[in-house]
Amino acid sequence: MMRARIVGTGSAVPSKVLTNFDLEKMVDTSDEWVTTRTGIKERRIAVEGEYTSTFATLAAERALEMAGVKASDLDLLIVATITPDFPFPATACMVQSNLKATKAAAYDLSAACSGFIYALAQASNAIRSGSARKALVIGAEVLSRIIDWTDRNTCLLFGDGSGAVVLEACDDGRGVLSTHLHSDGSYWELLYQPGCGSRNPAVQKTLDDRRIYLMMQGNEVFKLAVRAMEDAAHEALEANGLTPADISLFIPHQANRRIIDAIGKRLGLPVEKVYVNLDRFGNTSAASIPLALDEANRSGRIKPNDVVVFDAFGGGLTWGSALLRW
Repeated sequence: MMRARIVGTGSAVPSKVLTNFDLEKMVDTSDEWVTTRTGIKERRIAVEGEYTSTFATLAAERALEMAGVKASDLDLLIVATITPDFPFPATACMVQSNLKATKAAAYDLSAACSGFIYALAQASNAIRSGSARKALVIGAEVLSRIIDWTDRNTCLLFGDGSGAVVLEACDDGRGVLSTHLHSDGSYWELLYQPGCGSRNPAVQKTLDDRRIYLMMQGNEVFKLAVRAMEDAAHEALEANGLTPADISLFIPHQANRRIIDAIGKRLGLPVEKVYVNLDRFGNTSAASIPLALDEANRSGRIKPNDVVVFDAFGGGLTWGSALLRW
């Protein structure tokens, strides 16, 4: 059976670091409070002249270099993001132009923190169907531009960055074995950006009401995330006749250390099988899984034929999982 196999990974983050101690000077919080409740110690923040396409392009270039694939050979390019450079055209088209990936169909996908898994599923299905041979999937965010830096309930959590993977068709039993996508739009108000769309366009009143910023009901999201991500992980394992003991590396969305620990415990995974870089990057939404994957891959945490599981939950509400044999 033809499958899509990841043959290259890449990532890129801003050089500017914002620590919890820096945040103490901005809002009523402390390093101890943030660390205890989230597990985050610092996050990367884009500066003037840096955009979502900036980091998406850098991550893509690094993934293509590892894969030994020319951008001109790509058939498909998807950017998962909720912070595009512009409402349109798609940030993917800007990345395509930067890379000179002239043959690739390019578009953005919006599924918040689940965006990378959604995009991976679409690229994998395109390769399995034969409509593409080589694909580039990117998760990229500059969340600092939609964060209210006076709101300690949200500004502590998020950071900027990007991760990318190159996929190629293969028939050797490795690659993306299955993907599992879910959503429940009845919970959309738990995590969303109210302004700058057709409901609340970017007029002065929207700015005055501070509706351009991300809004979140954190406690409700937390409760739903743990159960949904646990179920999605089991779904991926059961679809492939595997158990948690077969997992070589579990890479969850990096939202909150307590969520990650709870899911790991429910799956019965030892800590060394759960990849965490939340402490250094915060929640980078669609970028979090491919950013973590690139770190794990380049540090030798993943070996050929390892079983790797991705698991995410985000605004929409959306959630999903993917299971790969490396």
